[in-house]
Amino acid sequence: MGSVRHSLEKEAAPSVGSVQNAESAALMSEHEKRALRKFDIFLLPAILLLILLAWLDRTNIGNAKIFGLEKSLGLKGNQFNNISTLFFPFYILLDVPWVVAVKRFGASRVLCISMIGFTAATLGMGFCHTYAQAIGCRLVLGAFEAGLLPATIFIISTIWDQNSQGKRIAVVYIATAISGAFGGLIAYGTQVGGDRNGLEAWRWLFIIEGTLSGGVGLLMLLFLPTSAEKAWFLNASEQEAMRLRAERTAIYKGEDQTFRWSYFAMAVFDPFVVIAAITLFTHSIAVLGYSIFLPTIIRGFGYTALQANYLTIPVYIFGAVVIGTVAFLSDRFKKRALFLCMLVVPGILGYAIVVGTANKVAGYIAMFLCAGGMATFSVIFLAWVSNNVSPEYKRSVALPFVLTITNCSGLIGSQLYIARDAPRYVMGNAVSMGCEIVAVFGVAVIFWLLRRRNAQKEKLRAEGATTNGLEGDKALGFTYLL
Repeated sequence: MGSVRHSLEKEAAPSVGSVQNAESAALMSEHEKRALRKFDIFLLPAILLLILLAWLDRTNIGNAKIFGLEKSLGLKGNQFNNISTLFFPFYILLDVPWVVAVKRFGASRVLCISMIGFTAATLGMGFCHTYAQAIGCRLVLGAFEAGLLPATIFIISTIWDQNSQGKRIAVVYIATAISGAFGGLIAYGTQVGGDRNGLEAWRWLFIIEGTLSGGVGLLMLLFLPTSAEKAWFLNASEQEAMRLRAERTAIYKGEDQTFRWSYFAMAVFDPFVVIAAITLFTHSIAVLGYSIFLPTIIRGFGYTALQANYLTIPVYIFGAVVIGTVAFLSDRFKKRALFLCMLVVPGILGYAIVVGTANKVAGYIAMFLCAGGMATFSVIFLAWVSNNVSPEYKRSVALPFVLTITNCSGLIGSQLYIARDAPRYVMGNAVSMGCEIVAVFGVAVIFWLLRRRNAQKEKLRAEGATTNGLEGDKALGFTYLL
């Protein structure tokens, strides 16, 4: 091991300066490049499948709604909306604890517990007979899915550099889009199959998807390493290369890997983090309403329940393609704010169309515009937050903090499309459009703030300063990605 370490240190000597310089390809050893390729091969597919299964279990209630769930459970008024809303209380409260647990105990152990919990809750939904039972299952589902999204983004941030995270985080959101397509396909199949063995078709939707989560999810979690430096699929040379990489990127990850409560304060009182949370909150009101009620919205255009389920499939596939394409371009050109502003435009246009016309074809086309812009915005935005928060423990608080505030949007988004507004749901679509407009202003404020911080650091460096006495992303050597 000593000779391996010596050769790697010669290949990848630590550098001084910004994170971007420390992460330049010129400093990467061949061992490090091979290690990162292995993470792409082994880790990313496991993350994609895990998130896909979780999102299937979360959003399938929207598919079940339009072919019998409300009638079977005897729901009245806005009780379905309440069931959707009550997914979020524990989902909101437990974001930060789940991610800190991943940092403390390792991804494989923590996410395995999460997977077992949300599988049980999904299967339980298939056997609910009352309103109260459905609420109980949704509360449990929210509690065990709470940390999945921020935890996977945090894991990505501990392995890849600032300029490479966008397309990896895109994998997480591609999984959510693909899950929508799969959910529509499975819903179509169960609806065509009808009632079987004394169980209604909508119940089989939960049973099938819960079984998939339990079987495939448990198998895939074996691919999750405890840490980047101890991944089971790396050889000794590659593990040492990742350890040296962690040393080089100390300004981004933090030299002190011991949790301190000061990191919590650094995160939640940073104006950048707070404004980011508010911005993503407003954007996500539209996203969460869309993800839960897309089949309902499409049915409101004048399509049948069966058509509404399978018509969601191409919409989600289109969204997945756009996510991958834009994330690649954002990483390639190293521009976050520019792409974020561009992405909001299709969503605003899509909602304007469905508010302004009752034409079913125009409304369906508008759903493609919304899918392409909204999910991709979240990808680039979360990559932007991850890029600009250091050290790791501050980031392990900041990411779930942003998502905790963001997830409060579910309390609003799940109430946007209420029965009395059917079939066009003008109010829900108009509110969603307004939220997208507000999100643009949030991006502009963040861009101004980060550019100002970079200018202040550049001025100090020009004056000959080598330190400003601050740590983490506030340190003189850290450059914010715009």
